[in-house]
Amino acid sequence: MKHLIRAAAGALLIPAFVLAAAPAQAQETFRIGFVNPDRVLREAQPAKTAQAKLEAEFLKREKDVTAQGDALKAASEKFEREAPTLSESQRTNRQRALVDQDRDFQRKRREFQEDLNSRKNEELQQVYERANRVVKQVAEAEKYDAILQEAIYINPKHDITDKVIKALNASVSSPAPAAGK
Repeated sequence: MKHLIRAAAGALLIPAFVLAAAPAQAQETFRIGFVNPDRVLREAQPAKTAQAKLEAEFLKREKDVTAQGDALKAASEKFEREAPTLSESQRTNRQRALVDQDRDFQRKRREFQEDLNSRKNEELQQVYERANRVVKQVAEAEKYDAILQEAIYINPKHDITDKVIKALNASVSSPAPAAGK
């Protein structure tokens, strides 16, 4: 019976202790902000500039690869139409040529895609680095304790994405500091 009374008294004291400490903690606020990186990549001028740069850089190669694919398709369709009238040796030679053409096309398409992905990653990395610097500047200027990039739910009043996009767009008009110089 004494153990039950002590346990009950101890249980009553713990919440009183926690409540007594709560006002001291309530005076210090913890500010959290949220940035939507997808919106930054869609709407910020540096991201749009990087996308335009990539499109200009790879436009000619993309057209060449597309033209080669179209030529291969046309040659394959022509072979299908003419195959019944060709001799066995002609059919074999044209099949071999089509297989070689297809192999070359697949290789060029794969190289194009790898080069495009590599350059895209380089450009996105630069945009991410700039965006992270801006996020840090906004967080320090507005005294945020934490900035999140992923959340299941965030109250819109904590979303600083618009501020980050505006700051990034403003930084486009002023030259960015050279890294490592």
